[in-house]
Amino acid sequence: MRDAQLFVALLREPAGAARLAPEQWTPLLALARSESLLASLAHRLDGEPLPARVRTILEDARADAEQGQRQALWEAEMAQRALAPMGVPVILLKGTAFAAAGLPAAEGRSIGDLDILVPRDALDQVQEALLVAGWEWVKEDAYDDLYYRRWMHELPPLIHRERDRMIDVHHTILPPTARPKPDAAALIEESVPLGSGLRVLAPPDMIVHAAAHLFADGDLAGGLRNLWDLDRLLRRFGQDEGFWEELAARARRHQLGPHVRRGLRLTARLYGTPVRLAGRWRASDALFERRLLARNGWGQTTRRPLRFAFYVRSHWLRMPPLMLARHLWTKSRRQRPPMRA
Repeated sequence: MRDAQLFVALLREPAGAARLAPEQWTPLLALARSESLLASLAHRLDGEPLPARVRTILEDARADAEQGQRQALWEAEMAQRALAPMGVPVILLKGTAFAAAGLPAAEGRSIGDLDILVPRDALDQVQEALLVAGWEWVKEDAYDDLYYRRWMHELPPLIHRERDRMIDVHHTILPPTARPKPDAAALIEESVPLGSGLRVLAPPDMIVHAAAHLFADGDLAGGLRNLWDLDRLLRRFGQDEGFWEELAARARRHQLGPHVRRGLRLTARLYGTPVRLAGRWRASDALFERRLLARNGWGQTTRRPLRFAFYVRSHWLRMPPLMLARHLWTKSRRQRPPMRA
């Protein structure tokens, strides 16, 4: 946890790089890589005095991230071309949205799958258009397919047969079984056009989605990167007139006020983000902080009981108890090896 704290401090205050001993760089780089923040660290340390070996590693990571973003934007363009004839709004989410909108949150941001948001009543048309354009289903198991379509906030993932790139098609930002019920229609209605036929969420909704993804839909794996997204977005949008009032209103509208406020508290504590509306630090926030910092100097996860508790919490947030028990029972039975005759 001490190495993770040092890494977070370096992201917060890059000038601290000059005070690091040579042996401190190995655990910092391992942590940055494990949290998919190596290229982000490269951007933060640009212009700082660094050992030659460290500078080379960071420059390589930065180049890789830039190449990844070019690929992500091309994949977004391919999806837009496939879906344009339908005339439905297609909203980019997460890293691809940051890159397409030219936001500071895109600096060094690693991007994996392409995530898009479309109206739920257009899902059948969207999936058909993507299949025709060369995407294929990743999950061919009947139970998984039914599970996604009935209980999740997205279609089963698709992958392009030639480009080997995945796309996740969302119709809202949380599973319908989750306790908060975000207003998907409002997310789409308030989205911002980019001029390319694609759209991104409005600034306050980007914050709400980032908080929902981190605190209301997962076990906080990779949480330092997601929290860094919040920091970068808040520093950019927090300067705009009326932003904080609008953020409070949108958080209430999407029933995610507590999760947004927790995100504000934690990003302020770890990254020094200037925030409003966060409320007072809570005892439970300390558990989230410990989970976010649960890595050692080798980049390995630590605090196994705490991580398991957050894993259980992530499922508890998504499903009522009886549904969760039935789902876990079904998954466990399907994963058992067949008995030998």
